[in-house]
Amino acid sequence: MSIDIAVLASGSGSNLQTLIDTPDIRPRIVCVVSDNPAAPALDRAQTAGIATMVVRWQDHTDRDQFSEAVGDAAEAHGAEGAVLAGFMRVLSKGFIDRFPNRVLNIHPSLLPAFPGAHAVELALAHGVTVTGVTVHVVDEKVDHGPIVAQRSVEVDPDDTVESLHARIQVEEHSLYPDVVRALVNGKLTVDGRRVVWE
Repeated sequence: MSIDIAVLASGSGSNLQTLIDTPDIRPRIVCVVSDNPAAPALDRAQTAGIATMVVRWQDHTDRDQFSEAVGDAAEAHGAEGAVLAGFMRVLSKGFIDRFPNRVLNIHPSLLPAFPGAHAVELALAHGVTVTGVTVHVVDEKVDHGPIVAQRSVEVDPDDTVESLHARIQVEEHSLYPDVVRALVNGKLTVDGRRVVWE
C-alpha cells in the first residue's frame, strides 16, 4: 500500500531536491516541514509546488512539544510517514510512535560509527580510510534505528571536510531515492532491527 510523506529539512535541501526530481516519489511528498524559516529547502519545495510549514524550536517548551507540533504539521497535510533530509533536531518518541517504522533518515557515515552532527569531521579526525552513508529507520535515539542500506566512500589522504562531504553527498543522492521509493510504495518492512526492502 502506498503512503504519502512529509519531508523534514533544516538546511539547503539537496537530498530533498533529489526526491522532488524522482517522478514516482514527488507525488507522494505532501509537505515539507522545517524548523528554520530561512532554510533554502523551503524555497525548493515552493518552487515544486509543495506545501511548506515552519515549526520553530524556540516556540516550544521542550522536545516533546516541538515533536508534537512537527507531527501535527505533517498529519495536517495527510502524511503517513516522514523522511528526514538534513533535519537537525532530534524527535521524541511521541513523533516516532505516530509513524511507526515509517520515518527515515540519511546520515553521512557508516553507522554505528560517528553518529551525531559532525560525522564527516570525526571520520577525518580518526583517520579512517573508509566512511560512507547510511539510511536508517528513525527511533528516539540519535542515529540509532535499524539500518536499511549503506554505501561506502573511500577517504583520500588529502581530503578536507568539504571534499569528503561532497563525495558522500553523491552517494546520498543516489541511495536515498531508492529507499524512499520503497517506503512510499509499501515495500519496506521492519521487524525489530531487521529491515527488508524491495
